[in-house]
Amino acid sequence: MFMNIISDIEKDMMKNNLPDFKAGDTVKVHVKIKEGEKERIQIFQGIVISKRKGTTNATFTVRKISYGIGVERIFLLHSPIIDKIEVISIGNVRRAKIYYL
Repeated sequence: MFMNIISDIEKDMMKNNLPDFKAGDTVKVHVKIKEGEKERIQIFQGIVISKRKGTTNATFTVRKISYGIGVERIFLLHSPIIDKIEVISIGNVRRAKIYYL
């Protein structure tokens, strides 16, 4: 009974309009940034290097090169701060986790 309540709450929190992507794909993540009372959208574009599945705690890691420095950011897949995710290009990799980039 308790597990049914938890699964019902998790279903309400999950997003349904997410694109299908995997490690190696180039994605553009639109993130809501709140500065004081204003809210704006910041775009983080890079290559997905890992994706961890789960219910509401699923995460994915995106890596990009900014001014010659590698930047990695971990996002919660069903987070309310993610506005949308766009798949820019499909990658052709043989590994599920490409930490060697």
